[in-house]
Amino acid sequence: MTEADYADYIACFNANDFDGFGRYYCDDVVFNLGEKRQIIGRSAILDFYRDVKSKVRETLDILAVAAGPDTLACHVRTEFFGLEDWPDFIAGPLMKGQSLNIESLGFYYLREGKFAQILGARYKTLPVIPAA
Repeated sequence: MTEADYADYIACFNANDFDGFGRYYCDDVVFNLGEKRQIIGRSAILDFYRDVKSKVRETLDILAVAAGPDTLACHVRTEFFGLEDWPDFIAGPLMKGQSLNIESLGFYYLREGKFAQILGARYKTLPVIPAA
């Protein structure tokens, strides 16, 4: 996987193109969201994001990527914009119209050019932007 492939993955993710970003996952991918949650399988990850994206507009900006033959590391900034009130949102309480911004570090183990294991960890939480 190249930096350009990762940029395409993020562009598809931001556009809610589930087929587009889903093609980057192995069928048996394991996604670890720090200590908060582990999701196993491509379809389970896509179901997770369908639920999240029905309540939150999630937009990622790539700050840095380091790609190797079997691994990829990234530093991303994510904005979560509340489309409805979600006090139990995994990233933190979010009300409709609010924005929660975080920076995360990700490490991806690759198999045949796809994500086989994803390790994600929050690096920094920025101040919540209140609803207008």
